[in-house]
Amino acid sequence: MTTSKVHTGTLDTGWRAVARVTTGAERQLAVEHWLLSTSPDAQQVRAQWRESPIALLSCGAVFAAVRIPALVVRAAAHSTDRDVIDGYLAEAALDGPVICDRYAGWYYALVPVGTARRWDVPDTVCLGLGSTLGVPRPGLSGADDVRVYWSVPMDSAGALCSAHAVSQLVMTGRYRAGARRDD
Repeated sequence: MTTSKVHTGTLDTGWRAVARVTTGAERQLAVEHWLLSTSPDAQQVRAQWRESPIALLSCGAVFAAVRIPALVVRAAAHSTDRDVIDGYLAEAALDGPVICDRYAGWYYALVPVGTARRWDVPDTVCLGLGSTLGVPRPGLSGADDVRVYWSVPMDSAGALCSAHAVSQLVMTGRYRAGARRDD
């Protein structure tokens, strides 16, 4: 199920301001095109998304991805419930998309490309140039009961997580996980 958010803006036509409404479907299509821009063969990526829920996309051109252990994310969210964790991540001021691989036990926060050059946060890896990532087709959520899904969907093309916010999430999770071990 795709939720629609309506974004409005005004265009100054010189005569009068005209409101422009962007539907959820238009934004999802823009996200798809943006993700496809990471591949020299967009048709191959589309075929992968038709055949399975994920496609392998190259990191380092338009996004990097911080791989975070699920244990750290669960500790930060104070929960093991998928819906609670997804809600926590959506509200955690990351300001961008997060992918969950529930069987491998990883979360991937999509961040700006430059993050990979300077990332140095314990227990995580930033996948940059030369790395690939299994990216779910746009709109695929945890409710679809698949292995890899958008824990926090990409809201619009190019909207990425703040590297600083991802770092804070990881440090919070590491602290809370450590505090539980000390109890």
